[in-house]
Amino acid sequence: MASKSAVSLSVIRRLPRYYRYLGVLKKKGITRISSRELSERMGLTASQIRQDLNCFGGFGQQGYGYNVESLQEEIANILGLRNPVPTIQIGVGNLGKAIASHLDFSRSGFEMVGLFDSNPALVGKTVAGFEILADGELETFCAKHHPQTAFLCVPEKAAKELVKRLVDCGVRSFWNFSSYDLALYYDHVVVENVHLMDNLMTLRYQIQEAGITEESV
Repeated sequence: MASKSAVSLSVIRRLPRYYRYLGVLKKKGITRISSRELSERMGLTASQIRQDLNCFGGFGQQGYGYNVESLQEEIANILGLRNPVPTIQIGVGNLGKAIASHLDFSRSGFEMVGLFDSNPALVGKTVAGFEILADGELETFCAKHHPQTAFLCVPEKAAKELVKRLVDCGVRSFWNFSSYDLALYYDHVVVENVHLMDNLMTLRYQIQEAGITEESV
């Protein structure tokens, strides 16, 4: 089995898709599946699936394939989904409120412990069962609850100062919706950036390449 540091990020990014699809198979009552059958259902090659899973030990049996439930649990363990990370969210505006209210963080390996915002009109309100705290309370809160991850749903100009404060508080991982490229300044933290405009432009390119234009409608 390859060490974690030797596994490419592209392989890691495919694991949640395997996990999600195995859950679909479980709901359909499918108990085992071959790499070929899985590849046909997911639009990948059987070789790709075997290579990805072999990075962590394989888990399949020749002539039998994969046990769906066992494989999903193995992937959950690889991703750390059974050990939730204490997490806070900074920014509970329109985007932040939607994220806090509608995502099941526990299924992704996170435990939300606090919400913060700088807007006095939002402080004190309740979202997803949490009272929104003023961002001035960050240091006191972190000293008591020791969050490891922060979700940043703030503008770029606000992110720079916030990240410094959070890193000083011991936060070492970020789900970053701002345009602030904090990885340039903090090489010892883990960051997953979400650039919604980048995603939209990528979609627009694919629409163009597929010939889906007004003229073709």
